[in-house]
Amino acid sequence: MPAPNAAALLRRNATDSTIRDRPALKFEDRMWTHAEYVAESTRWANLFLARQPADRALHVGVLLDNIPEYLFALGGAALSGSAVVGLNHTRRGEHLLRDIEHTHVGLIVTEPGHEALLEPIADDLPPALVVGPDLDAALAEHRQDDPGLDPEPDTVWGLIFTSGTSDAPKAVICTQRRFMVTGNRMGIIMGVAPDDVGYVCMPLFHSNALMVGWAPSIVYGAAVGLGRRFSASRWLGDVRGYGATWFNYTGKPLAYLLATPERPGDADNPLRVAFGNEGSPEIVDAFARRFDVEVIDAYGATEGGVAVNRDAEERPGALGEADAAVKVVDEDGNELPPARIEPATGRVLNAEECVGEIVNTAGLGPFEGYYNNPEANERTTRFGWYWTGDLGYLDVDRYLYFAGRTADWIRVDGENFLAAPIEAALARHPDVVLAAVYGVTDDEAGDQVMAGLVLGDGIAFDPAGFARWLDAQADVGPKWRPRYARILRDPPTTGTNKIVKRALVHQKWRADLTAGDPVFVRLRGDDDYRSFTDDDERALHDSFVRNQRERFWDL
Repeated sequence: MPAPNAAALLRRNATDSTIRDRPALKFEDRMWTHAEYVAESTRWANLFLARQPADRALHVGVLLDNIPEYLFALGGAALSGSAVVGLNHTRRGEHLLRDIEHTHVGLIVTEPGHEALLEPIADDLPPALVVGPDLDAALAEHRQDDPGLDPEPDTVWGLIFTSGTSDAPKAVICTQRRFMVTGNRMGIIMGVAPDDVGYVCMPLFHSNALMVGWAPSIVYGAAVGLGRRFSASRWLGDVRGYGATWFNYTGKPLAYLLATPERPGDADNPLRVAFGNEGSPEIVDAFARRFDVEVIDAYGATEGGVAVNRDAEERPGALGEADAAVKVVDEDGNELPPARIEPATGRVLNAEECVGEIVNTAGLGPFEGYYNNPEANERTTRFGWYWTGDLGYLDVDRYLYFAGRTADWIRVDGENFLAAPIEAALARHPDVVLAAVYGVTDDEAGDQVMAGLVLGDGIAFDPAGFARWLDAQADVGPKWRPRYARILRDPPTTGTNKIVKRALVHQKWRADLTAGDPVFVRLRGDDDYRSFTDDDERALHDSFVRNQRERFWDL
């Protein structure tokens, strides 16, 4: 019989003779059984209850790497009816504070390595506990006795940040029901059984790690091994060491792993299946061959809401076959015509008329709303549909293709963030009159940040100086720094003099579309920006072709 809530699920795991003594959590050289995991989680539950405000459940901001305390916090939240707010350690200053205040965090759990992120905003923060003696002392005040609460299935268990089109990030509501249902579904898709072990090295503040990596383990009484952070050089050793049979990813990890030196024994590992998104077909195929693993690369978002049939005929670049309720529409909800696709290359010949927002007209699916954000909820649920915020197109047979994201938010290496804070930072540069920041498709997965800059009269762009200035901005994290900078001489504008970002997204760095505007590039590891040359463009195009992403070139 299915558990009625997550607290009951954990209690089952702790008492069922077929589960309780099996591994639940592995981290480096330590292991906790399901019974031990739940026992530790009860201490956290009592800590949370002791600090719960009188008028609502406690919201616990967790600012940690992937360490056991993160999962103990989740277990404690399940047993106490509290909610875990996953705080993104790539955010800085006022943006991190906004996340904390927006979700009404009443307690922060962090670790020494992240304390520096909190110091600039310490005066405005709720109490914080730091992993180590500080947290140990707080937990020692509480027994490992189950508080005996029975939360409702719709009790909020997690608030997971994703990006949207408003000025503030959005926190997706994930109830205990959502976690359990998704964990069960992912377990079915990946064939998870009690003997399986998931390897979770994607950040636990991201839905992919929680819903694909961790949730199946508690539903099926299986185990997970944690990697503090993703490391291409440590990945295979961790997989073997933990005996991992499934692995979750989002963004570029497969490409980073393929870039490591190949060895004859790479396929000698226990992995059965990898599940994620944004892997190019070529990279997915190469990864599957090299490591002898089934790779399921699917379309998805933190909110959920749109599904496609992946068992239909395979078509290069297609997410799958969409049912009649999935449509691609313009901003007013009008359905757009199907794409005309060149068979030989997969290029879309009518991108300007067929690319729009992907919606589900049948309803909201698993989406449970955004926390404390009625405007975002209204936009995402207009007409009773679910609006994904993702751009796409359908071919004549209703196969769905992903075409990037709206220009107001960007996804780099599996992390979502808004363009607006980057624009605000760039606007502080003394030479910049106006900055437009947007995402352009990466040649391997996800996006890269591009900035269109309008400079003051008579000012020449200083590539080295701009890079040094950018690196000195404390509120601009490494993933926020633009890969490309375009100096806009005559930017496309609306009648109200707003820059048309969609036009810039389409033009990208292409010399045939940028009207002679200088474009500069700063690759990973480079100190300075340099001119983006014709040779660079040809090499980048070749990479798009190799990774079977040429269709994005014209979108």
